[in-house]
Amino acid sequence: MTARFAVNHRKGSRFERRGLRSYFEYRDLGIKRATQGKVVAHVIRARPGSAPHGEWHYHDVAVQFVYVLKGWVRFEYEGVGEVLMKAGSCFYQPPRIRHRELKHSRDLEMIEIVSPATFKTVEASPAARRSPARRSRG
Repeated sequence: MTARFAVNHRKGSRFERRGLRSYFEYRDLGIKRATQGKVVAHVIRARPGSAPHGEWHYHDVAVQFVYVLKGWVRFEYEGVGEVLMKAGSCFYQPPRIRHRELKHSRDLEMIEIVSPATFKTVEASPAARRSPARRSRG
């Protein structure tokens, strides 16, 4: 099977409330179908009135990166500390890095690309001792 050409326009597209996190809405970009499940890409936006829960977890993936389109989001990563990402920031999360979202702006929108398209998210506390907090200067 070969990958298919795919195009997805904003007009006519919908955000769905079902997805990995209840405080986000997801707009599928059609990449999962085009790549037969090798990659998923979606636009994620903050749901009004919903806040992150901040649980430590990791994703069992080969590749995961995010580009922030609008607003800002603050994460904490094991071994890294707190990192603030804002519009124009792109970040790569190494496979299985433990992390949690601390806070985001009401207008947050970001594009996330992950491989494989179907993956496990595992709730997991960080090791007993984390590195000192570092903040990005984005």
